[in-house]
Parts: sequence; C-alpha cells; structure tokens
Amino acid sequence: MYKRIVLKLSGEALAGDRGFGLDSQRVQEITSEVVEVRKLGIEIAVVVGGGNFFRGVAQQAKEMDRVAADNMGMLSTLINALALQDAIEKHDVQCRVMTAIAMDQVAEPYIRRRAVRHLEKGRVVIFAAGIGNPFFSTDTAASLRAMEIKADVLMKATKVEGIYSADPVLFKDAVKYDEITYMEILQQGLKVMDLTAVSLCKDNNLPMIIFNMNQPGNIMRVAQGEKVGSLVTA
Repeated sequence: MYKRIVLKLSGEALAGDRGFGLDSQRVQEITSEVVEVRKLGIEIAVVVGGGNFFRGVAQQAKEMDRVAADNMGMLSTLINALALQDAIEKHDVQCRVMTAIAMDQVAEPYIRRRAVRHLEKGRVVIFAAGIGNPFFSTDTAASLRAMEIKADVLMKATKVEGIYSADPVLFKDAVKYDEITYMEILQQGLKVMDLTAVSLCKDNNLPMIIFNMNQPGNIMRVAQGEKVGSLVTA
C-alpha cells in the first residue's frame, strides 16, 4: 500500500458518456473511490484536466493565440476541481483546491509546504490550473506536483487497461505492457503522457501506473498496490 499518491484525471473522465461538461453521476462515482482511498489512511492528491470544457490545442482553439488558449484551458481545470471538491466534501472528507493561478476568492494559491500539510492532516488536495504557465499540459503538472510533494507514485487514469504498443481501439493486435521503462516509452514514441512529463518522471525516478478508471474499484486496487494496469519505472 502506498502512503502518498497523486491521481491524474482527465477532464473527459468527468464528462462521462456526454463528452462535454460534467456528468454528476460520473463525478460521484470517481469521488466515492477517492474518499475510500483516503479513509484507508492513504494521502491522496488529485490533478485534474479541463478537456471537457476547453483544451488549448483543440480544434476550437486552432485560430487562437496559443497562450490565450492555454490560459482558457487552465481556467477550465478549476471548474472541474471545484466540482470534485464539492462532491468529496459531501462524503464528510475535508478537501482543499489549490491553484497555480491566483484566484483567492475560490481557491488557495499553490504553496508546496501548505499542500503537504493539508495531506498530513488527512485532507484531499486537488491541484488546478496546471503549473500556471502555457505550453505545459496537466500531465506535466501531475508529474511536477508528485515530485514536489514527494509522492510514492503517480497514477494516471485512462480509458484503456494500460500501455499498449499501439492504440488498442484501432489495432486489435496491440500488445499490452505490464511493465515498461520511461526510456522505452520515449524510444517507441508511445502516447502515454506528453514527453515533458515522461522525462520529468524518468529523471527523478518517479514510478507511474497507467490504468483503466472505467473499471469500478480500480483506483482503490492500484492504491493498495495490486497489479493493475501498466507500471512504468526508470
């Protein structure tokens, strides 16, 4: 069982089958699992994306300035973070949203020592607004925050069972890797996370687990150390 984990959620995961916006039932399902993990005594922080509202590199942002588009994407992550916070606190678990872009009236500014203290006090911490800078994805933010708070593992929730040699939706003969190294991901150009995030994890020996979050109970299984999904190590 891990002591402290960072869970990376995509914005699309919160949209459910709708593909856009927030699906309240899906939010409840995810937060219920997060709460179960916290009640086991595991310290858990969440990094959430904003692709269910706006993505800086999406089609609708093609004609926009990249910096403006990425700033809009970072603000989208805050909407998701506040929705998760509300759902978590309905389970009588304290939760704090910390944002890399100053918005004092709705969330705390991200301060590393304060984030660690919240975790030590048993609160769930949600990191919003990426790292506060354009051109960096929430994957990179998850890697960075995991290293800053000295997490034992970075857990990335996806729509597939783990890491494959090719997209398993398009290629039925794609091979699943139970274990793989960061260098192999970089060499093979596998679309697991963006290259900056992978390189950060590699340079700092941070293990990562890619797993299917559409399977109920998987967040708990991974947090307890069960062999679920694909393990990535340096």
